[in-house]
Amino acid sequence: QVQLVESGGGLVQAGGSLRLSCAASGSIFSINAMGWYRQAPGKQREMVAVINSGGGTNYGDSVKGRFTISRNNARNTVYLQMSDLQPEDTAVYLCNVIARTSVVATTPQVSWGQGTQVTVSS
Repeated sequence: QVQLVESGGGLVQAGGSLRLSCAASGSIFSINAMGWYRQAPGKQREMVAVINSGGGTNYGDSVKGRFTISRNNARNTVYLQMSDLQPEDTAVYLCNVIARTSVVATTPQVSWGQGTQVTVSS
């Protein structure tokens, strides 16, 4: 099993910044991809940013140019630096990790964190 611990959410004024962290632990042989998703009340979960094992990144259209995803492979940790936050960024942010749990596991396991609340006031 893979455990994810998220941190860094909170309340910030519009135009402010926050940095989210997510550390993965447990049965990890290799991590394929790490990412952040968000879900606001009454809305569908949406992809915010994803980073693969080679460092390639993909961002949701609404956060391009404002958010930056990065990872520390040695610590199995992914970060999301959020700048110029706006009220529409208010949501629960969930960490997502796709990882092989052992050398014999051919199918990667998808794990989700419990989420961290980000609230942006106008």
